[in-house]
Amino acid sequence: MSAIEVLLRVGAAIVAGYLLGSIPSGVLMGKIFGNVDPRTQGSGKTGATNILRTLGAGPAAIVVIMDIGKGVVAVLLARYIIFPLPAHPTLTDHNLQALAEACAGFAALLGHNYSVFIHFTGGRGVATGGGVILAMSPFAVLIGIVALVVPVLITRYVSLGSIIGAFACAVSIIVLTLTGHNYWPQMVFGIVGSSFIILSHRDNIQRIMHGTERKIGSKSGSSAHSATSA
Repeated sequence: MSAIEVLLRVGAAIVAGYLLGSIPSGVLMGKIFGNVDPRTQGSGKTGATNILRTLGAGPAAIVVIMDIGKGVVAVLLARYIIFPLPAHPTLTDHNLQALAEACAGFAALLGHNYSVFIHFTGGRGVATGGGVILAMSPFAVLIGIVALVVPVLITRYVSLGSIIGAFACAVSIIVLTLTGHNYWPQMVFGIVGSSFIILSHRDNIQRIMHGTERKIGSKSGSSAHSATSA
């Protein structure tokens, strides 16, 4: 495969990943359930936590599934359609395919947080990033889920669980790559993607430090002082 073909295929993976990630799951659920725009409620984000606060558990569960699906589909599309392996792949072929997957996955994250369909607004990327890692490295996302759930159960801060879960995913995928279970582009995504998700929670970090972060189960309001998620 020539360098130009590799670039074209990776470019196609990026475009496809961004458009998939840009599907505004939370806004769509808001229109279906109550004609509410989540961007005008609670944290102003389109992810599952804000949907839970504004519309309830059912719509929030659908948003979680859709957002995870965006990440999974972006990676699988890159793997099987845009950059399939040849009949007798070399290590280079595997790394190039993993590069396309990582680029598609990060583009999906960008699309989720800055969707072209809703004026470059969106969520924080937790569920979509989890979907990307799930398709690349299921064991790493399992560790991340445990690291997310435990702090939420203890503190009731979804944002804190999301931050710790993202960090745990990054550490897990680094270890898996260094022990030969993943390819280096997947490790790069683990580091960059998790850092991107954590940085998207910087306002939550400030509120946690000041004791003003909203806990899960508290009443929703129109102010921005609310917990986060995907």
